[in-house]
Amino acid sequence: MSEVQTRRLGFDGWNASGLAAVRRLYPGLIAAGTIGLAATWLGEQYKSPVMLFALLIGMAFNFLYEEGPCLPGIDFASKNILRVGVALLGARITVTQILGLGLMPLATVLVGTGSTILLGAWAARRLGLSRSFGLLSGGSVGICGASAALAISSVLPKGPEGERDTILTVVIVTAFSTLAMILYPLLAGALHLGHAAAGIFLGGTIHDVAQVEGAGYTISLQTGDIATYVKLLRVSMLLPVVLSIGFFIGKPGAQPGTRLPMPLFLLAFAGLVALGSMGAISKSAVAMAGDASRWCLVTAVAALGIKTSFGAVVKAGWKPVALMLGETAWIAGIVLGAVLFWK
Repeated sequence: MSEVQTRRLGFDGWNASGLAAVRRLYPGLIAAGTIGLAATWLGEQYKSPVMLFALLIGMAFNFLYEEGPCLPGIDFASKNILRVGVALLGARITVTQILGLGLMPLATVLVGTGSTILLGAWAARRLGLSRSFGLLSGGSVGICGASAALAISSVLPKGPEGERDTILTVVIVTAFSTLAMILYPLLAGALHLGHAAAGIFLGGTIHDVAQVEGAGYTISLQTGDIATYVKLLRVSMLLPVVLSIGFFIGKPGAQPGTRLPMPLFLLAFAGLVALGSMGAISKSAVAMAGDASRWCLVTAVAALGIKTSFGAVVKAGWKPVALMLGETAWIAGIVLGAVLFWK
């Protein structure tokens, strides 16, 4: 094929634009990816939350976002790679898993998640915090910790404090989730909960998936399996919750100019749930999707950390911590009450 034919087909322009995009993005992507690798290694070595390490290390490199070649890649990682990671979570969820849990866990998750988000929105206003922070905190506590905070933040209207609120939410919810992983199994033992009841309690209350698995399997294999399924039921709430938040905040008359398009990553999430429910995704592919999702989310959190300064986080004060502590106690009380009632 001649050079003229190549140009007519558009390959030359496509290659040029593709290479230009790679050159523009790779410095920031390498920075976020390297921090993600370091956080993953530290998390494995010290058995600690990888997300928290990614945030803290990223914030130490905030100077990379002040100016220079890293800006486009960091922005890309904090938005696009984040959405890929959230979408891939859908590969772990099937309708059979959800229906197999029975009515009690399903009703408990629906009530616990919905009421926690409403509590967050209401209490945030009373504490003088933004509505966005109330939705972020309530969603992260009610659904799946850092992953939910990142997903919800992607459909909230952008503002000067938006990224700071997201970072705050991820830091606090990760810290509380780690404490819950340690304390809740002890509480389940003190209350003499059976394996099934303990699994429902742990899966319905602990914020992050990894911490749920860590807590559940320390009790028994049955408890760990049930806790994981209940947790994945909470993860499945991402789709209706994020769509609802995007719709109502973008509703005409609510906030002019904040109407949001249909998030494609949520459609991908739903599509993977449907494919998994039909048995079209093999176990090895589910495992690969899970690993890819974790890596994307760690990279995105590292990028968010780079974009946030320690000073901005410190200025937030005690109110965000108090709000999320209240939300954590609220959902724990609802789930524990349901478990004891049906015991």
